[in-house]
Amino acid sequence: MGGLQGLTKADAEKLQQQYGKNTFQMEGKNQLWDTIVNTIKEPMFLMLLAACLLYFLLQEYKEGWMMIAAMSIVSGISLYQEGKSNKALTALRDLTEPKVFVIRDGKELQVDTAELVPGDIVRLEEGNKVPADATILQQNDLTINEAVITGESLPAIKENNQMVFQGTTVNTGGAFISVIAIGNETKLGKLGKLVTSYSEQKTNLRNSIDQLVRFLSGFGIFAFIAIFLMNYFSGVHIIASLLFALTLAMAVLPEEIPVAYTSFMALGAYRLSRKGIITRKPQTLEHLGRVSVICMDKTGTITENKMSVRHVYNHHSSQLTELEMRPLKKDEALRVLTYAVLASETIPFDEMEKAILRGYGALSNDIHCEPIVYEYPLQGRPPMMTHVYKNAGHFIVAAKGGLERIMEVCQLPETIKTQTNTLSMQLAREGYRILGVASAIYPDKVMPAHQDDFPWQFEGFISLYDPPRKDAPLLMKQFYKAGIDLKLLTGDLAETAATIAQQVGIKKQGKIYTGEEIMEMTDNELEFQIKRNNIFARMFPEAKIRVVEALKKSGEIVTMIGDGVNDGPAIKAAHIGIAMGKSGTEVAHQAADLVLTDDAIGKMIAAIEQGRRIFSNLNKAIRYIVSIHIPILLTASIPLLLGWKYPNLFTPIHIIFLELIMGPTCSIFFEREPLEPQLMQQKPNAFPSKMFKKDELMISITQGLIITAGLFILYQSYAPQYSLETVRTILFTTLLISNIGLTYVNRSFKEPFYVTMRYRNNLAFPILILSLTFLTCIHAIPYLRLLFGFTSIRMVDIFICTGVGIMSVAWFEIYKMNLNEIE
Repeated sequence: MGGLQGLTKADAEKLQQQYGKNTFQMEGKNQLWDTIVNTIKEPMFLMLLAACLLYFLLQEYKEGWMMIAAMSIVSGISLYQEGKSNKALTALRDLTEPKVFVIRDGKELQVDTAELVPGDIVRLEEGNKVPADATILQQNDLTINEAVITGESLPAIKENNQMVFQGTTVNTGGAFISVIAIGNETKLGKLGKLVTSYSEQKTNLRNSIDQLVRFLSGFGIFAFIAIFLMNYFSGVHIIASLLFALTLAMAVLPEEIPVAYTSFMALGAYRLSRKGIITRKPQTLEHLGRVSVICMDKTGTITENKMSVRHVYNHHSSQLTELEMRPLKKDEALRVLTYAVLASETIPFDEMEKAILRGYGALSNDIHCEPIVYEYPLQGRPPMMTHVYKNAGHFIVAAKGGLERIMEVCQLPETIKTQTNTLSMQLAREGYRILGVASAIYPDKVMPAHQDDFPWQFEGFISLYDPPRKDAPLLMKQFYKAGIDLKLLTGDLAETAATIAQQVGIKKQGKIYTGEEIMEMTDNELEFQIKRNNIFARMFPEAKIRVVEALKKSGEIVTMIGDGVNDGPAIKAAHIGIAMGKSGTEVAHQAADLVLTDDAIGKMIAAIEQGRRIFSNLNKAIRYIVSIHIPILLTASIPLLLGWKYPNLFTPIHIIFLELIMGPTCSIFFEREPLEPQLMQQKPNAFPSKMFKKDELMISITQGLIITAGLFILYQSYAPQYSLETVRTILFTTLLISNIGLTYVNRSFKEPFYVTMRYRNNLAFPILILSLTFLTCIHAIPYLRLLFGFTSIRMVDIFICTGVGIMSVAWFEIYKMNLNEIE
């Protein structure tokens, strides 16, 4: 840390009280007030308000006050649901808040970026996002990508005492910086470009839902005008005509659908966060259940990222030393490891460099080295990196990187290359990662423009072993069982990749292609090959992106899992990017949609389960909404359109109390439904990009029409002999019982009732009891009967209503049993 002490803890607390948090504050924003305003602007609220005013104009005060009570309950439910969703999103934003290394009281510690204050000293390294405007105190080969500020794509070279700005990204090197501005006072804050980690973008599913809502809303407006005119011209008072028209419009408007979508996504993301899976954008869950291909890096993803140096090959003596065998000739390995250490960071953060340092430390206690005077970052294909150190009268240069690249810059004879490759391939086939090492003595003070241009001398290579995760084979089986294809995209040699893939159970098909070969293929050829091959070696960022894009183009829903800077672009390009929380770089974190906090990729199964559960339950909720709205709509319109005896059966009071039952059912009850076991055995194409398939929509419409048929049979049976109040009571009771039955038969579209009744949902029993309690109250309490325009009916009539209501939905159970027999 070069003697840097930083602020004291007490100073930092005082400065935070003075300057506040390092966050971007939108002026005039009040989340509670915004939620209330959004609720008031909802079409259903406005229609309820209009109905309430009309009741008071008709001097029907009891109904008017009941509408006010209903409005309060409906608004309360909406505020609760939106508040719960907002709380979940706020929790997610807190969890995804990036952290930085800061020096306080002379010690380095990790804090949230929001906790930074002016005067803090922050350590930056390659891949970090700059957390605040700051001055550079010390830097080493620092270049910054400032595109977010300047629009310039090329990284800017930075020197001591220059400025770095919040939101820019460290391209190469590292630095210690002193914070001078935070939050709104940063350059980015003043430009108004700071964006929160959650910003909702319309997905295919959301667009599909919005399209359905717009269609039904448009139909509702048309129906409102038509019903109003028909009532008015048939002699009904204008205000009463408006009430009946509002009844139909309320019956059509599916305001529960967008509420259900938002709730399902936000609460689903929050549930995942409690399992250690941080969802940066809740709408990502829409894709999770439909993932068809998972692309993954090897190191730190399917391996433990716990490297150790196993072999050291000294080119000068042609000696291969196995470190675990306690070698007698330590000098043979020590020379190569010395240059490998010199080519690594002084304070390594990469597991490979930490392993090299441990390997060196096992042979020698002297790990002191002079400060680096010049550095060439990891570049090229395969990549290599170079460090330059000043020595008496000359410079010592050390490099490490891909073996073939190192041998190429050392200009080795072909015979030596062949001999070295033969030995390295033997180790690679055993799953070892191979790293070449080179050195040079450079007398000139002017550094060459490119690291390849030093007078390199080949030192040898080292092999590193990173064991596969113990749970990896079982996890790969679970992915395949769920119908998901797996692709391994690694920077290692093909032989290493093939061995690790075989150990963890990734199916190997055909040829192993390299990144260079990927880049040379045409688009059509690439699409053809990636479907038939699963292992890709010597991959670099551009090649990884090309594979991901080709998979997307071929219609796959693609996930990319990685942890390094080189994985960032492919993580960003995938439908769902996943980064490791512990070992992952900030570039990977910021590019990712999901972050696995403890690096356990086994949680990917839990994430996919959650995605499939959410999609399935949202599908159930919306199909339930479609089904139950059909009988409400048709009983409110058909009698009038066909000139039946009682043309206007229901009023806004009846519709709103049906909404009070339907709203919580679809957005709370179905959201808590567990994952159906068969969903994880289905192929991803069973989860379409639209809300439901045509046959599913037809089943839901059929459910609604059969319920309607049952209601109209009762209407035609009772209307000739009984009063409007009796017919209304009979139909409302039957509709309510049908609604209860529909809720329970729609818990699964495959499993029969005797299976679904064992599903664990703590709302299953309360929903039933509340619905029956409400039904009992409106029959048993005279005041409520009068308020709803009902009358007392015989016990036999209640049995008839119950029988028709149950039969109207029970047919679906027989349909499911027949469907299972056919399958």
